[in-house]
Amino acid sequence: MTQDQLKHLEFIQAIITRMNSNSFQLKGWAITIVSALLALYASSSNVTYIFIAIAPTILFWFLDTYYLQQERKFRGLYDDVVAQSVPDFAMSTEKYVGGEYRLCKSFWSPTIACLYGIIGLGLFVGGIILQFAD
Repeated sequence: MTQDQLKHLEFIQAIITRMNSNSFQLKGWAITIVSALLALYASSSNVTYIFIAIAPTILFWFLDTYYLQQERKFRGLYDDVVAQSVPDFAMSTEKYVGGEYRLCKSFWSPTIACLYGIIGLGLFVGGIILQFAD
C-alpha cells in the first residue's frame, strides 16, 4: 500500500469517527431533552409535556439514522480503498446506495431502534396511562 492510499484511509477513518461521535452526541441530547420534559411534567403534572417529548425523540431518531447511514457508506468506501478499487483520494459515496446502505435499514438498526423505540413507546404509553389516570 502506498503512502497516498494510507493517507486516504486516514481521511476516511476520520470521517467515520466523526459520524460515530455525532451519533453518540445525538443519543445524549435526546435523553437530556426527554429527561428535561419529564422533569417539567413532574413539577407541573401536565401530561402534555410527556407527549411533547415524543417529537424530539422522533427527530433525534431520524438524525441518528442519517449519521449511521453515512457512517456505513464511508465504511464501504474504506473497504473499497483497501481493495484498491477506488482512485486515490476519491471521497464520493454515491455508489453505496441500497442494500446495507439504505436509510430504512439504518432506521431499524438494533442499537438505534431499541433506544428510540423504547423511549418513544414508553412516553406514549406512559402519557396515555397518566392521561386517563387523572
